[in-house]
Amino acid sequence: MTNKELLITVVDGQGGGIGRQYIENLRKQLPKDLPVVVRALGTNSAATSNMVRAGATDGATGENAIIKNVAKADIIVGVVAIVVPGSILGELTARMATAIGESDATRILIPFDSCNTKIAMLSTGPLQLFIDRAVQMTIQRIRELS
Repeated sequence: MTNKELLITVVDGQGGGIGRQYIENLRKQLPKDLPVVVRALGTNSAATSNMVRAGATDGATGENAIIKNVAKADIIVGVVAIVVPGSILGELTARMATAIGESDATRILIPFDSCNTKIAMLSTGPLQLFIDRAVQMTIQRIRELS
């Protein structure tokens, strides 16, 4: 295993509730031997604060912080809206969505009908099911990168 810490960025807006749930679940399931930094990136300070309280290693807020950090990320996690300019009630800017889309990081997107964008999925279920799947996908990707 490499000694390099992997950077997981969790992007969320409004109150950061989905990011908070994701980080709480990731921290519970993440093996302690995996070298990761979980960075909360909020479109506003409330979202960042809630994700940091949930167990993120650290956090940053706003457009510039999101653009700068997703460029360095190994994994980017958030709802599908993070790649849709103007989503999250206008909190997600076009520059943020572009930076996320152009990043070389693996993007793990949680389906959530908040940006008038539908994903043709083979199954439907509660949001928690998709958050759990995102956590599993993250741990698998960390293992592949370590």
